[in-house]
Amino acid sequence: MPVAARTTHDPIAIALAEDIGRGDLTSRYFVGLERRTARLFTKEPAVVAGVEVAAEVFKRVDPQAEIAILRASGSHLEKGQTVLEVTGSVRSILTAERVALNFLQRLSGVATLTRRYVDAVAGTKVRILDTRKTTPGLRALEKAAVVAGGGHNHRFGLFDMVLVKDNHLAAETELRHLQEAIRKCRAENPGLRIELEADTLDQVRRFLTLMGVDVILLDNMRPAELVEAVRFAGGRVQLEASGGVSLETVAEIAATGVDFISVGALTHSPRAIDFSLELT
Repeated sequence: MPVAARTTHDPIAIALAEDIGRGDLTSRYFVGLERRTARLFTKEPAVVAGVEVAAEVFKRVDPQAEIAILRASGSHLEKGQTVLEVTGSVRSILTAERVALNFLQRLSGVATLTRRYVDAVAGTKVRILDTRKTTPGLRALEKAAVVAGGGHNHRFGLFDMVLVKDNHLAAETELRHLQEAIRKCRAENPGLRIELEADTLDQVRRFLTLMGVDVILLDNMRPAELVEAVRFAGGRVQLEASGGVSLETVAEIAATGVDFISVGALTHSPRAIDFSLELT
């Protein structure tokens, strides 16, 4: 049975349902209904993302809550800075607290790590890309966090761009068959970007003979090989470096002249940023 390209699930609703369940028993029995104001603040320097998501969490729990966003997604924060204030019943604020913080710490972690990569390649033409290595169900939010950190989105899913990887190529290696597949894809999907993954410089040379290719992905190539690939391409297609990318290696990779560097770590392994809520 085919899977829909974009699901209609609601990550905020799912997160609240799994946390609240049949009700916040602690707040029900031990917290009153008086109105108070609380602030969400960072406990370390960070690039914030997901502020709007955190605000929506409080509104879902208490539609009467008053929200003031003080620092928009993409802003740099110093330790102790407030990103959001919420005024409402103490009970609803404390019920929403953990889910709001969970989104904020995760998405700010993505944005903060992305900004570190973007800063590391400053002064070059390279754009830092994310990948599909995202938390299931949170792809749209995590990709928005990448943009908040100064990065760029690669394809959202399998439906909005073609990326022919090594496992696809293992099933069909003849260039004439590959060219025919590209021609058919182009005819049926005008404007769709097509990218081919190359593991060797010989593959790069072969792919450069094909018509209709927008990008060649250079997988796990050494800097010297990347330089050669850039020379071969001569600007005819864009080049993306992928694999073996870290904060220690990204500047050297950027210096080779590639157009993009994709970094799976942006979304699969960022460290959460420490945020806290304080009643004022």
